[in-house]
Amino acid sequence: MHVAVDKGADEDSSFQQFVEYLDDANYLPPGGEGWVDVIRQKGNEANHEIPSMTKQDAEELVKFLEMLLRIVYEMPGSLPKKAG
Repeated sequence: MHVAVDKGADEDSSFQQFVEYLDDANYLPPGGEGWVDVIRQKGNEANHEIPSMTKQDAEELVKFLEMLLRIVYEMPGSLPKKAG
């Protein structure tokens, strides 16, 4: 949600609309909407179930989030832009 809104999505959108926005704006790699949905599912489970997620689930979630944040924020500025 936060990444999509930061990139221009409407705050009042559903999670599915946030994922579609990121995908349509090419912030997700091809097929990436599937792993972004895993982030949603794991986060939803952690918010609504006791016991909370396992260490393995948390580590997988952090790995997915790290990749999303790198793709959206780090990679675009990692190489100098060519002039001309």
